[in-house]
Amino acid sequence: MISEFRLPDLGEGLPEAEIVQWLVAEGDAVALNQPIAEVETAKAIVELPSPFAGVVQTLHAAAGDVVAVGSPLIEIDVPGGESSSPSAPAAEASAAPERESEAEAEAEPEKAVPNLVGYGAAPRAAGRPQRRARSGRPLAPASDTAVLDAAPHDVVADEPPADVRHERPRSTPPVRQFAKQLGVDLALVEASGVTGVIRREDVERFAERMPPAPAAAVASASAAAVRPDGGARETRIPIRGVRKATAAAMVRSAFTAPHVTCFLEVDVTETTRLVAGLRADPRLAEHRIGILAVVAKAVCLALRGEPSLNSRWDDEAGEIVQHHYVNLGIAAATERGLIVPHIPDAHLLGLAELQGALRELTQTARSGRAAPSALTGGTFSITNFGTFGIDAGTPILNPPEAGILGIGAVRRRPWEFEGEIALRDVMTLSLSFDHRLVDGEQGARFLAAIGDVLREPGRAMLLV
Repeated sequence: MISEFRLPDLGEGLPEAEIVQWLVAEGDAVALNQPIAEVETAKAIVELPSPFAGVVQTLHAAAGDVVAVGSPLIEIDVPGGESSSPSAPAAEASAAPERESEAEAEAEPEKAVPNLVGYGAAPRAAGRPQRRARSGRPLAPASDTAVLDAAPHDVVADEPPADVRHERPRSTPPVRQFAKQLGVDLALVEASGVTGVIRREDVERFAERMPPAPAAAVASASAAAVRPDGGARETRIPIRGVRKATAAAMVRSAFTAPHVTCFLEVDVTETTRLVAGLRADPRLAEHRIGILAVVAKAVCLALRGEPSLNSRWDDEAGEIVQHHYVNLGIAAATERGLIVPHIPDAHLLGLAELQGALRELTQTARSGRAAPSALTGGTFSITNFGTFGIDAGTPILNPPEAGILGIGAVRRRPWEFEGEIALRDVMTLSLSFDHRLVDGEQGARFLAAIGDVLREPGRAMLLV
């Protein structure tokens, strides 16, 4: 039986996704839940598991295509039945029972789709997805542009063995993206390290050995994306993926929630001493607790006293929703753009557990593997300007959250301390909040409470 798998809604409510790479090829045997493709949404790169076990018959899109949710993605020949692929429309003179039989035959593959989240929810879309060039202009159907879309090595290199061609190369998402930009097939690249993971340097060495591309391929590549070279005066980058989603969210935030930002300079000398002492403790050496973890803990404690900062505005229901938990968002700068994954139930974690969660969150975000569920549902966020050596800034709210805290770099500065001038560690905190939900008094008290904990970490014992 030929079963069709359509691109599901990955639980993010996004209308489309880009095919990063196929992990299978036509003719491959696939098992149930075996990863078949990597797709990039506006939030993350995720692997799609196969909902069927069988043999791949047709791939309806190529790497680089943008596919709408609900569009055909792959057809798999599932053992155990005759082909039930949609047949041609019946003639107008056909009887009604025949048309009903055809409708039932068309619906049969969809019944075979497992009841997974988002699978099969979208209506059937006719035809294959239209391919797009990097400029965003639609090209001809895939079958008519096979030569133009071929990478240089596809024309001149020997065809690799089938087992090598269909095996998934071991590499990271940024390296795969880099290889795609250069037109390099990772299946042909050898890893230089002992781990067998293909690195950026391996891709660069392979690209240097590639012969010059034919004129047709060069024309297609230039239409797809303009890269800086000797003659280029500008570069045009399609607005899509994380950048598109971030821009839409920031515009919505700036023009929907009335922002107010307040600042507080804090003597954090005692906190930096606490962090140094924790790192020197051999029992905690593996945790490498940093100042961001302390700030995160201070935020969770302060939100107990000011629940308005841990709420959201529900315009449709006409309600203010106060959260009795803290899903703490951490703004992370990645190669794909700015994303804000969150630590679920951060208010239940101790300092060492928070540090571990922060480390795992950062590594996952930078690898492009943040799960869609980790990128939605945050209740309050932190953005760390200090990572880039910046003292302060005015954070923009991550909708629909009511507040976001910016932390600046720790500076050694002359500071009044116990009636004298001394060199102290000073940090600037900046809090932006939604003035529909939070009054100035509440925002000021919340920021002061965080400052108190950082100024005297022992005060946290009073808030636990």
